[in-house]
Amino acid sequence: MNPFEKIFNFQIISRLDEMGSLALTSQERSWLKTMLMHPASTEAFTPDTLTKLNSLLNSESSTEVRDIIIEKAKARERQVYHPILRTLRRIIMQDHGILFSYCNKHGEVKPNQSGFPHKLEYNMFKREWYLIWYNTRHHSLMSTKLKNIVSVEETILPTDRVAALKVTLERLLEEWKETAWIQVIPAFNAELSRILYAFSCFDKSVTFDEDSGIYRIKVIYMRNESEFLLSKIRFLGLRVKIVEGEHLKRRMLESASRALARYADDSVAD
Repeated sequence: MNPFEKIFNFQIISRLDEMGSLALTSQERSWLKTMLMHPASTEAFTPDTLTKLNSLLNSESSTEVRDIIIEKAKARERQVYHPILRTLRRIIMQDHGILFSYCNKHGEVKPNQSGFPHKLEYNMFKREWYLIWYNTRHHSLMSTKLKNIVSVEETILPTDRVAALKVTLERLLEEWKETAWIQVIPAFNAELSRILYAFSCFDKSVTFDEDSGIYRIKVIYMRNESEFLLSKIRFLGLRVKIVEGEHLKRRMLESASRALARYADDSVAD
């Protein structure tokens, strides 16, 4: 048995992380080989990288799902990979700045915008790639869809300037963070694992009150992720209730009121 198939020792995991190493299970290698068969892989990787990955995974079996899964009607699939991703990722890794043009939500082109890119983010709710960046001209944190970027150029920044920008970015990102407390209705305590899985992509912690038998989940999310979090809460239905987080509570009340009004109108019409 491969000794790296399962590692439960925290010290070993920490040591591997310090050395920049990553232990992959056979299932993960098999999944990666399957994903490399997707047409988008030729855009996501350079030819040399793709050839090397395929060579390393040559002896692995792929996870073939086409013969066991029947895909029925679905919404039109958006592009999961954007051609500019590789360029922006390299710029971010090298701590360089950017000079680019993009379209705002009104379709107006904003030319020659100077900034410092922070990270690339895929919004699961909107199914869109975003660039989180700091606008050095207006001193503000921005989030721009990659599909709205018209052109981008790399700029070299002094080391001390980069250090100062990173400090500013961290401060602004902290200001973007929001906190919500979500209570699990006691009748559904047995489904706690399923409920926590729904919030798996958020930073969270759980508390339990022995006297009342109530679980409360503290969820930390970015301001622009509120609608995605709301979609998870709506999916859980009667199992949970927002007890702290005024913006989320207000949005839930608005959507519930609109739904009730719609069905009330139907009953009057009947």
